[in-house]
Amino acid sequence: QVQLVESGGGLVQAGGSLRLSCAASGSIFRSIFSLNAMGWYRQAPGKQRELVADIASGGSRNYADSVKGRFTIYRDIAKNTVYLQMNRPKPEDTAVYYCKASRGGDAYWGQGTQVTVSS
Repeated sequence: QVQLVESGGGLVQAGGSLRLSCAASGSIFRSIFSLNAMGWYRQAPGKQRELVADIASGGSRNYADSVKGRFTIYRDIAKNTVYLQMNRPKPEDTAVYYCKASRGGDAYWGQGTQVTVSS
């Protein structure tokens, strides 16, 4: 099992910045290197959950078009933590943000953290 704990959500003004953190742990978990990928997804009211950004074990990154150039995903391997740096957020970025980890054919999700961007 892999447990994911998100933090860092809250209220931010449009054009500001916010950083989300996702710390991974678990009984069979040793390092985020053992995971195929970790990523951030979001779900706004009335909408489907969508990918924001992810990072593979080898370090390659993938971003949704809507956040390219504004958000950055990165990791601290020593802390088994993945971050999402949100710069210049927009009101349409308001959503519950979820951390996801993939390992083999399994997917693990965090509990989610609310991000609200005020205009």
